[in-house]
Amino acid sequence: MSSFNLTHLKQLEAEAIFVIREVVANLEKPVLLFSGGKDSITLVHLAKKAFYPGKIPFPLLHIDTGHNFEETIAFRDSLVQEIGAKLIVGSVQDAIDQGLVKEETGYNASRNALQTAVLLKELEEGKFDAAFGGARRDEEKARAKERFFSHRDEFSQWDPKNQRPELWNLFNTKKEIGEHFRIFPISNWTEMDVWQYIALEKIKIPNLYFSHKRKVFSRDGVLLSDSEFFNKRESETGTEKIIRFRTIGDVTCTGAIESNASTLEEIINEVAAAKITERGGRADDKRSEAAMEERKKQGYF
Repeated sequence: MSSFNLTHLKQLEAEAIFVIREVVANLEKPVLLFSGGKDSITLVHLAKKAFYPGKIPFPLLHIDTGHNFEETIAFRDSLVQEIGAKLIVGSVQDAIDQGLVKEETGYNASRNALQTAVLLKELEEGKFDAAFGGARRDEEKARAKERFFSHRDEFSQWDPKNQRPELWNLFNTKKEIGEHFRIFPISNWTEMDVWQYIALEKIKIPNLYFSHKRKVFSRDGVLLSDSEFFNKRESETGTEKIIRFRTIGDVTCTGAIESNASTLEEIINEVAAAKITERGGRADDKRSEAAMEERKKQGYF
């Protein structure tokens, strides 16, 4: 890795740590939204460095759809135990059982959108006034509109036209009762930055990100894990392929790519040559042209 890249990554690291410390200094009860994906894992690593040698001074919150990859849950539990953090789990299945949300039906049914109501419930019950997220501006056009501190009103709604300026890294943290902030410390990072930082810092990540043999099927041009969580058509038959995942979420909306990249160096080279964004295989982003923005306005991550 060149000296330029090292300097660049250290600048991004310093910026992210500064944002994390600003939140703890100015807000009362933050929480870190943890999905088990590489971006939220990177956030946890940055939080560890921000408060070393002490422990992370806020809990991790995972919204469990009940349709997660087994590897993701196993990694989550192992990481939490290793760093001694408090973990809060919001269950979509419990929300369905209680009538808070309604399970989707049909071939394209997914629990991904149901996470929003569960997230808002956990934020309200925990009285959290700041929620760290691993969103980056290069992921998706709606993400690009957000700043480090994203103000949410008393209904947890986001207004992209009414964002607060962040001149000279000064953040306006004033809020009314019931309002909160979503905080995105790695906003200025790219997918490549994340992978290079993971390699530099030797951060552990789930094996789902590395090439492995898995039974998958194709739907609308996306390779999906052949799982019991899908309502499959007769024509959708599973086939074993060598694949990996560029982004990890709910099984029903997380697409795989055919790949032989089994090391971090190979993944970095693959990302450098990729012509499709990492969310190009996310089925939830394909529901409408403005899918992500509409979900964010409703309180999504």
